[in-house]
Amino acid sequence: MKTLSKNEVEGYLALDLDNWTLAGTTIKRDFKFKTFIEAFSFMTAVAFEAEKLDHHPDWSNGYNKVSIALTTHSEKGITHLDFDLADKINRIYKKYEE
Repeated sequence: MKTLSKNEVEGYLALDLDNWTLAGTTIKRDFKFKTFIEAFSFMTAVAFEAEKLDHHPDWSNGYNKVSIALTTHSEKGITHLDFDLADKINRIYKKYEE
């Protein structure tokens, strides 16, 4: 799997991933929920999608907030796999924004 250049990553972020940012060799986003239960439910849904892709996020949770950073550790950088998972995460989050 090929790592993407900084320009490629920035291009994909601008076109496809609102609220995700480039931070070194990761793309990251912070999420906020009404309650801890919503945040935990979101993390559970993301965990199932991550497992299907065999691609797991670096993340943290504090009460109603979840921070996620994605990178392809085996490639030491950002690949299309990170964008695939980020897209799935965005779709899951939309259910909580309504």
